[in-house]
Amino acid sequence: MKGVDGASLNEIKRAAGQRNAMALQYHFGDRAGLLRAVLDKHLPAVDARREVLLQQYEDSGDSDSDSGSGGDADLRSLAAALVLPAAAKLADPDGGREFLQIVAELLNRPEPLVEVVVTEESSIYPWRRLLEPLLTSESTAVFHTRFTAMRFCHAELAARAAARPREDDRLFTSRLVDLVTALLAAPVSEQTARLLRERNRTSTARAGRTSAARTRP
Repeated sequence: MKGVDGASLNEIKRAAGQRNAMALQYHFGDRAGLLRAVLDKHLPAVDARREVLLQQYEDSGDSDSDSGSGGDADLRSLAAALVLPAAAKLADPDGGREFLQIVAELLNRPEPLVEVVVTEESSIYPWRRLLEPLLTSESTAVFHTRFTAMRFCHAELAARAAARPREDDRLFTSRLVDLVTALLAAPVSEQTARLLRERNRTSTARAGRTSAARTRP
């Protein structure tokens, strides 16, 4: 993979599983249209798998845990709901591995193109909702740990997809779920909390100075 910007239209065409280049360009026009075709081909299956796992999680009663008190089993269930549906694309011979590399690039850019991957109907939204009670307020409101978990998950899947195919991805996938669980559960250290407090004090002081300057005659 040369990246979304570096890939030729023919390479994106192959990732989309299309054969007729002229017809493809006629229907989708430019690189953005072809990219959308790749995502539209693969994302519904990923979302459908995730919705099943989230429904199983809710039916199990895990989602009734008290706010902030969810155990490791709860977090691992939701980590698995993030990882497993996308990891299934490693075994999809019809462009699944290329799809994983495209998604990882879109999410791991300096300015991530989240809206391209996470559409209004995305299963990521109920996943985030179920995960929120299990995380600290700092993890959700300040450090956006859920998005960090998404970026890490897809970066690892993309690296696996770019390597030679393996006969069995189960061990890799299980370990990835472990790592995503640990990332979600990572506590905010005292040093990080101190730096956060310092930043907040600085921001408050700066806002106060700005407000005072505006009220001067």
